[in-house]
This record gives sequence, structure tokens and C-alpha cells, in this order.
Amino acid sequence: MSLRVSNTVFRAAAAAVLTSVLGLPQSAAPKRAPDVPYVPTTDAAVETMLKLADVKKTDVVYDLGCGDGRIVITAAKRFGARGVGIDINPERIKEAKENAKKAGVEHLVRFEENDLFLADIKEATVVTLFLLSNINLKLKPKLLNDLKPGTRLVSNTFDMGDWKAEKEANVGGDDFEAYLSRHIFLWTIPARK
Repeated sequence: MSLRVSNTVFRAAAAAVLTSVLGLPQSAAPKRAPDVPYVPTTDAAVETMLKLADVKKTDVVYDLGCGDGRIVITAAKRFGARGVGIDINPERIKEAKENAKKAGVEHLVRFEENDLFLADIKEATVVTLFLLSNINLKLKPKLLNDLKPGTRLVSNTFDMGDWKAEKEANVGGDDFEAYLSRHIFLWTIPARK
């Protein structure tokens, strides 16, 4: 007899395990298991991502899977850009809001507890990602459908399969932190046919 478990049941079970193992109150647990583990983007990678995307004050930077909010906070602090961070984990959202307040940019950024596959991202002019290649590929149709032509996409470490990046950059350094975020990719949403 084969045992098959639906994704919904699996994710609910994973969220329950995260709640009990991490000791989080039920309300602080994600609505479903995150698609990727939380690994903070290094400061050097944040700088490289924002530089490669040529972020300006007029941009609206969305970070899908924002973690502690460091990318949109840096975009606001360094360039005066507005930003939106989206993460499924309420603990990360709480941390991101606290970090924005400490940085004095809470008037330029907001953080939303949401599933990155369901979030409204249409306002973005720059989207940053530090997910996994398979999640990038799963997200690609939404990005192409929801984002305006000309919107820049920047991914830390992970590519988009056969969608060749327009530009790439390396983050310097030989230490483990640099290894975690060594390669940055840039794409632009093409004109619709």
C-alpha cells in the first residue's frame, strides 16, 4: 500500500512541527512551510544586487522572501527608494519592521506577511530574490505575467534555468559568507508580444 500525502497536508504538518520545535506561538507560525530556509543575504551581496539593478530613488523595490528586510531597508537608506518586503514567516516580518524602524526608513518601506506566489507585486520596478532555482522557475510565470515590461529582477546565487541573465556579477571574498552569495543575476521583464 502506498501512502500519499497532499501538499496541503504536508505543509500544515510542517508548520505544526516548526511551531512545536521552534517553540513559536501558534499565531507566529507561518501559514504554510516556507519554500526555502531562511539564510540572510550578506551585506556585500545586498550592495551588489542593488548596484546591478541600478536602483534609484524613483524605484519600488520588492523583495520576495525578505527575511529580516535588509534589502529593501538598504535600498531605502542608500537610494531613497520605496520598498516592500514579502515573507510568509510572521517572525521574519516582525524582525523586518523592527529593523526598518531602527534604520529610520519605516516611512519608505512596508513588510507584508504573505505567500510570494499570491502577493500583489504589480507596483514593483525592481524585484529581488534569494530563493532556490526550482522556486525561481516556479515563480517565473507570475513574474512575467504580473510585472511591467522593464522591471528588473535580481537573484542572489540562483538562476532562472534557460532564461539567460542579461548581466551577472560576482561578490568578492573567499570566506564562507561570500560563498553563500557569490553570484548575482539580472533579468529585465521583456515587452509583451
